[in-house]
Amino acid sequence: MLRNFADDHFDIIIQAGQSNSEGYGFGDTQNPYTPNEKVWYLNADFTITLATEWVCGNLIQSNFSLSFARQYISNGLLEEGRKILIIRAAVGGTGFLDHRWGLKDDLFLRMMEMIKTALELNKNNRLVAFLWHQGETDASLNATYETHHNNLLTLVNTVRETFNCPELPFIAGDFVAHWKNQNIAICEPVINAIKDVCKAVNGRFVLTDELLSNAQTKALNSDDIIHFSRDSLYRLGEKYFEAFREIISSVK
Repeated sequence: MLRNFADDHFDIIIQAGQSNSEGYGFGDTQNPYTPNEKVWYLNADFTITLATEWVCGNLIQSNFSLSFARQYISNGLLEEGRKILIIRAAVGGTGFLDHRWGLKDDLFLRMMEMIKTALELNKNNRLVAFLWHQGETDASLNATYETHHNNLLTLVNTVRETFNCPELPFIAGDFVAHWKNQNIAICEPVINAIKDVCKAVNGRFVLTDELLSNAQTKALNSDDIIHFSRDSLYRLGEKYFEAFREIISSVK
């Protein structure tokens, strides 16, 4: 039976970008995230489901929005009677240069429609954070600093302007150091652009040097050096929340 969410009041978190935002971190089955009625996903097919991790054999696959949401609740930011709705707009292997995140491209347009849908569920719903992790694809396509800076700044400003939230906290993060350090020449222009966009919009850029890849944790017995491990994604979500707290404290 389909559930009607018209009576639920949601704090909406946008989670967008590519695979490290979609969530490709694997780890063992210890300390699984426990789904609860306070945290929900708006999925790419516009269904709404309880937020959860995914069991993959003897491993769990996770994403950083879960630890962000957990910190949001434990720090008392979720008001009585409200819930969290995480817009799951990220898709792995996508960027601006392959025509997925530009203003006329499919993923950007779908994200905007997902935000609109979430807000229209109830007049009391509100956007509270924009969590972005993306850039590996554009780095691999040799994006210049200027091109990536302009593309990302336009994306952030368009979301804020369209939904009348000029101070919507925007947080982005660095790449997996394991991969970045082996591809530093192509990564530096994109990373520098992301950092400067964060400064321009009073956002925050999260450092990730100590966070491990799937390959480093050997959870997958693979050479996956581009994706954060499950434990690293949990820490990444906490670091995004710490950055979020800095932003909201600075605008009070």
